[in-house]
Amino acid sequence: TKKKRENNKMFRLARQTACFNRSSSSRRFQQTKGIQCMSPKQTRSSSCDDIWKRSIGRAMSSSSIGVTPTSTNSHHRQIHSSSSPFRDAILSTEEEIIKPPPPPAFQKLLIANRGEIALRIIRTAHALSIPTVAIHSTIDSNSLHVQHATESVCIGPPSSSESYLNMDAVCDAILSTGADAVHPGYGFLSENAEFARRIQEMSNVAFLGPSPTAITAMGDKIQSKRIAREAGVNVIPGFDGVLQSPQEAVQVAKEVGFPVMMKAAGGGGGKGMRICYDEQEVIDTYPLCKAEAINFFKDERIFIERYIENPHHIEIQLLAGSKKRSTSPKGIPVTNPFPIMDGMKEYEELQILCFPERECSIQRRNQKILEESPSVLLSPEIRAEMIKQVKSLVRTVNYTSAGTVEFLVEDDGSDFYFLEMNTRLQVEHPVTEMITGVDLVRGMIDVAAGRGIPQEYLDLVYKDGDSEEDLEGKVVPHCGHAIEARIYAEDPLRGFLPSTGPLLQYEEPPSSILISSSGQKEEQCQIRVDSGVTVGQTITQYYDPLISKLISYSPNDRSQAIAGLSKACDLYVIEGLGGGNNVNFVQDVLRQPSFQRGDTPTNFIDMHYPDGFDGVILTKEELEEVSVIGALLGEQRRHVLDYPPLTLAGEEMKKNCQEKDGKEEKVVVVCLGGMFGKAYEVSIGKDLKTVAVKSLSPFSSKEEENEGKEEDMKKKTSKVTVDQLSFHPNDTIAEVMVNGVNRAVQVGVEDNTGLFAIKMYGAKVDILVMSPAEYELSKYMNEPAVVDTCNLLLSPMPGTLISYAVKEGDHVVEGQELCIVEAMKMQNILRSARSGVIGKCIGVVGSSVHADEIILEFSSEEQGEEEENKLQQ
Repeated sequence: TKKKRENNKMFRLARQTACFNRSSSSRRFQQTKGIQCMSPKQTRSSSCDDIWKRSIGRAMSSSSIGVTPTSTNSHHRQIHSSSSPFRDAILSTEEEIIKPPPPPAFQKLLIANRGEIALRIIRTAHALSIPTVAIHSTIDSNSLHVQHATESVCIGPPSSSESYLNMDAVCDAILSTGADAVHPGYGFLSENAEFARRIQEMSNVAFLGPSPTAITAMGDKIQSKRIAREAGVNVIPGFDGVLQSPQEAVQVAKEVGFPVMMKAAGGGGGKGMRICYDEQEVIDTYPLCKAEAINFFKDERIFIERYIENPHHIEIQLLAGSKKRSTSPKGIPVTNPFPIMDGMKEYEELQILCFPERECSIQRRNQKILEESPSVLLSPEIRAEMIKQVKSLVRTVNYTSAGTVEFLVEDDGSDFYFLEMNTRLQVEHPVTEMITGVDLVRGMIDVAAGRGIPQEYLDLVYKDGDSEEDLEGKVVPHCGHAIEARIYAEDPLRGFLPSTGPLLQYEEPPSSILISSSGQKEEQCQIRVDSGVTVGQTITQYYDPLISKLISYSPNDRSQAIAGLSKACDLYVIEGLGGGNNVNFVQDVLRQPSFQRGDTPTNFIDMHYPDGFDGVILTKEELEEVSVIGALLGEQRRHVLDYPPLTLAGEEMKKNCQEKDGKEEKVVVVCLGGMFGKAYEVSIGKDLKTVAVKSLSPFSSKEEENEGKEEDMKKKTSKVTVDQLSFHPNDTIAEVMVNGVNRAVQVGVEDNTGLFAIKMYGAKVDILVMSPAEYELSKYMNEPAVVDTCNLLLSPMPGTLISYAVKEGDHVVEGQELCIVEAMKMQNILRSARSGVIGKCIGVVGSSVHADEIILEFSSEEQGEEEENKLQQ
């Protein structure tokens, strides 16, 4: 009987997995991306525990799992997976009576959000046979979340304050569509207690989130600290009151002690947060922080707490809920253990699941960029204590639904402090789903419907014989490691300024990536992409610049998850936007030895990029590989497109070909960075197996010191082995095996000068392949002149000019504030790069500005006077 019960548990989980991945009407959700289905003869016999261990982390992933219907009968579906994780469980229960699935939890679910999170929620809802409603602004009318929802409603113009933050418009959409459930996603109204209260007051409409009381208690950063302290949770020292003026902020900061963090009381997601190291920064930051608090949360309250330097940002995901009941079990009188919430007598005892911690320390301006689970920092003792404090806090506020408690942990992992509680689904929730196999959105749906936490999720933690003390510090079991990168429409080479415009090319990486192969053993990573964009879609200034979330999962260890994410970045094609994206920056972070060791405090970016990001710096060996691959791609392109040989005349043909060891080799010169870039001589044999490469460009003094004299280095020839090259000029990706390692290379379009770009190791390199004679002649060419813009202030990003801090004729000094440009709802101060006199203010306050558009110019007369004074001196 016990064995049958265990089999039934596994079968329910397997059946739910198939249900979760049921195809929607969208062709996008039906793609399996080449993952093959195992036949019954290929299945392996093993215990349920082994099946669970193989399946964990894959079961509930959204875009990476490929389960497609093979029959109209929902009970006869094939599970497409490289390891077919649940097939053994299904086969082991063939003799069991298959009960029909429960009816849908709701009749219609409205998603009060947009973009990738709306698509993520739609995916689970459709898998559970719940129709969906998408809301959208006028500019989002053709967005993917609108296309894939069952129906959609326009709620206003592009500005978020008039659409997604317009509570009246969203509530009207709920009533007009007849939705009986609302999922807020994250951001916008997700942590707005008034919005939750208005939904709660509607007849027969459920809010997929915590109660308004819990949102008020935990969503308010000031009040949440007080409650956390009462619940026995470690808190950060600071001032719990509301700041009324810059002068009061300065006084409080001096009492708390610099550095301090100024934060929006209703904030989250890194918005409305600024670090201040002195009194002047407090004065300058106060109005900006207050403006962002209003823009993002419609709540101008801000407060101050001590800024803890060099901690790790670690958070605990939780799912809490209880089943609804109409009568007392076994005649026992029902008591209400939740005095804050009304109507709890209808529910059983609150159950809490805590998941393995997520490390979210790689941040820029308090905005997370990389998240992973589990953390390499925490000891089992600290983890257990954190879990106990989280559960104490949850019980104190009677919290139900999914939520996250965030902590700052000392760099040595010895102590931790409560930071805040997010009363919503987190952006980074996929990493938790990947390592545990739990669908958090489904859990939120079941809890909101009064069904409590799904039983198969509880069975992962609650075991016979466990005491209450054992359960108190216990987390949901997990397997492997997952890392998520947030892909933003931001250009890290321009100080991470937002990029807007259409996506000209967009191709997501496949759901399974080969990272290593030795003999018959192949190591693969599962790749999940949660996105809400497609080719041709325009990224605008009205919303958050998030393009997608790229998640890599390895069932083995962290190093393989890093390798999988790195290769996924190489395969991720994003072109357009009128600027860059941060994929190259993600690649460079993954390459850092300190990141690979797990040494990732929150000041990681400031520590490794003190002067900003200048692009991925390739090693000598990597530059040689890039030059060889560039030469081979150029030759392949010429061959397929039937271009003439890369020579000037018949005599040149002979000079270009050399005889070595009886084998003919073709010699070309590859310039990295264009005609005036670093040049390499590449000798290509007919078999393409071993390619010789030699640098022709001058070396820096540092390179000479490390490698030897320049003359010796020029004579030094390296060998690069190329075992495989798969590329066609129509392709965007070239598959190359170089020096025994599989590489993915993005190849750009060739222009009329023969220049084309390749992306490899996160670096974008312009490639120009020439004959040796062409290279010799190019030495006589003059480099293009650089345009002098020192007299101009250019907008570093597309956005809106909010205000000027100067007027024409004003004398300014270096570093003085000139104006404010708002982009993606973030206000950016533009400061003077020089001393001088303002000549003309060209930009109009309130108007839109493009990247590199002239905002103001300095007086040329003043510059002439300065030059004359210098000459006289």
